[in-house]
Parts: sequence; C-alpha cells; structure tokens
Amino acid sequence: MAATQHAQQIKQDSQTYLTTALLQLLETHDLNTLSVTQVVKRAGVSRMAFYRNFDTLADLLTAYFQPKLTARFNDIVTGVPQAEKLTAIGQFFQELAPTLKLAERRGFEGIIQQIFNQNMEDFYQTILAETPLTSVQQRYWTKFMSAGVYAIWREWLLTGQRESLSTIHDLIAGFQRQTMASLQG
Repeated sequence: MAATQHAQQIKQDSQTYLTTALLQLLETHDLNTLSVTQVVKRAGVSRMAFYRNFDTLADLLTAYFQPKLTARFNDIVTGVPQAEKLTAIGQFFQELAPTLKLAERRGFEGIIQQIFNQNMEDFYQTILAETPLTSVQQRYWTKFMSAGVYAIWREWLLTGQRESLSTIHDLIAGFQRQTMASLQG
C-alpha cells in the first residue's frame, strides 16, 4: 500500500511541476511556440513523466483548469443562495479575468472556452428539464446560449468591465428569456 501511495504522490508531484512550469512559460511565450521539451526541462521531470500523464500541452492545461472552473461553477449553481448568485458570479468572473487575458494573449483561450461552455451546457440542461422544448430545441438553445454567454463575459472582462455587473446580468437574462420565448411561441 505504501508503494502505491508513494507512486501516486510522485505522479501528483510531476503533474504539479509540469503545470507550474507551463504556466510560468506562458507568461512570456505563446502556447503554440512551446514544446514538451521546454516544459519538462523547466519542471525538472522526464519526458516520460509528461507522456505518462498527458498527450499534449493542451491536455495539461485542460487537466489544470477543468477541475478549478468546474468546481467554481458547481459552487455557484448548488452552494450559493439565489439572492447571492449575481455577486458570486461577478466574483467568479473577476477572478477569471487574469486567466482569460493570459489565455487570449498566449493562444489557449479555446481551452478555457471549451471548459466554460461545457459547464454552461450542463447548467442549462438542468434548467431545460422543466420546459416543453423538444430535445433538438434544447440541444441547440443550450449551444447558442452557452456560446453567447461566453462571448458576453469575454467582452466584458477583456474590455475592462466598463458596464456594471448588474447590467451584464440583466442583458444575459433578457437574451435567455427572449430566445426561450421565441422557441415556445
């Protein structure tokens, strides 16, 4: 048992070192210019340690960001009272702003967007269970709204959050209501 725990700790340490090294390199390099060799050298681990855990640098970033973003989504969806959701969402997006700016600047925004969209789609599926929409309407409405919400939050964060959080929330809520009404009407 101790050997298994030791092996698991080594694996976890390797993943942490690799993640730290990649994030440090992304401060000054675009993702598409980095190589596995650069990352493992900076991390002080072998290429084998990298390939035991990941296939690509994008996989490493996904493994790092997915649990963090998903946990925050879940906290807000299930752990925050309705009256406090707007504030919690605003805090979440303000916390996400530096990551989104780095991702946009260094060429890995698609990873953040994919994780964001998947979480939004999961959230919307719970809401849509109580609507009379067909499965096709639900699927496409969810894709449409997830992409739209991401685009709105992205614009708001990258342009300096000039509008109030309440304005953005009301805008998104209005789009949700109107697009839902158009499908039901």
